[in-house]
Amino acid sequence: MSQPVLICRPGERGEALAAALRERGENVESLNVMQLEALPETPEMRRIWLDIDQYHKIIVISPFAATCLSEALDRFWPQLPIGIDYYSVGSATAATLYDQLGVRVHVPDLSAGEDTSEALLALASLQQLAHQRILLVAGEGGRPLLAETLAERGALVTRAAVYRRRFQPLAPTLQTRLSSGNYRALIVTSSELLEHLAKWCNQAALNQPLIVSSRRLATLAGILGFCDLKVASGATPAALIAALETCDPQGADVDQGTY
Repeated sequence: MSQPVLICRPGERGEALAAALRERGENVESLNVMQLEALPETPEMRRIWLDIDQYHKIIVISPFAATCLSEALDRFWPQLPIGIDYYSVGSATAATLYDQLGVRVHVPDLSAGEDTSEALLALASLQQLAHQRILLVAGEGGRPLLAETLAERGALVTRAAVYRRRFQPLAPTLQTRLSSGNYRALIVTSSELLEHLAKWCNQAALNQPLIVSSRRLATLAGILGFCDLKVASGATPAALIAALETCDPQGADVDQGTY
């Protein structure tokens, strides 16, 4: 059997990526090192949901955040308030919002080349934000770039953390595969996951192809020591598969390097 493509993506998005790769005949192994867990609803969060009609714009960071938002609004708003503009960094989040809430969603322009916070912030409708109330729906932690930039542009920003990331160690067999570099390529779409996986990457792994979903992730990967970087045009299965196609079909040569 050919060397596997290793993917590191939790939940339904990981399952969708694995299925798309297998449809192309790829051998796939999932590195299940992170789970997403919805946070208990707090009184502060409940106030946000009850006052949702007070926001001019809602920006949702991930598909899981979109699901958490949808479940909350279903409880408090039998009919969605009108006049709110919805935004997301990526098309998968936009699709989740449309499927679950029936709302149209602003996403980065395709000409931006990738789905990132920076690309979202380049939208014309997010330039002049004086006195506009904006809700960011996201997980715990993460980069403050969006909130800081929106505030600099005049917005009144509220951040709702609706889920947490729970990390766990790799299974021993997958630790061995990763550290030995015995795979065709590794696909990672989050900085937290990349930093977590780097703990098990020796020189053999660092020399293997790493596919990331943005230039920002590529910069982090370079700092962590990864040598063979492929930057996809986004985090969709199609974009990641297109980047995989630029890799050697047989995988890179495993080189243990020097220490």
